[in-house]
Amino acid sequence: MDALSTKEIRGSFVNATKGEAQRINLPDDLGELAWEQLDFLGWVDPRAPQQAALVVPRADGPVGVRLRRNLSGGSSHKMCSICCTVHRASGVGLMVANRAGRAGRDGNTVGLDICSDLGCSGYARGWRPLPAISLVAETMTTDDKVARMQTNLDTFLRRVQR
Repeated sequence: MDALSTKEIRGSFVNATKGEAQRINLPDDLGELAWEQLDFLGWVDPRAPQQAALVVPRADGPVGVRLRRNLSGGSSHKMCSICCTVHRASGVGLMVANRAGRAGRDGNTVGLDICSDLGCSGYARGWRPLPAISLVAETMTTDDKVARMQTNLDTFLRRVQR
């Protein structure tokens, strides 16, 4: 992923008004990120832990989505719908995005179980340690895992933008 400016990030949100996008707290370490290692930029709001966001690069420009995090527990293990990593329940959480446009203003949402730290790129690429939970090791190549993650992200973005 190429580095994005604050202006590009704020302008990318498809499910937020311009005012809401201006009020989103960006990561404190934005200037220090290893952008080349990211498939998307995802963060939990450092000042409001129930808020999160992700920005996905696309050929026609980045697409940003505001998320609300559900911090309640749940089953003992969950799988991320983006990178397919299995975590203990607290490692994956339901995140809900308002749909873009009128549908979102009318209260329609899309929910997805996602890694609580939004570290999917690291899990798929193997530079973040996988949780020691799975009894079966995945045999896909890193490239296949990244392709699957990107397909899952595309599907989520289409659902938000519908």
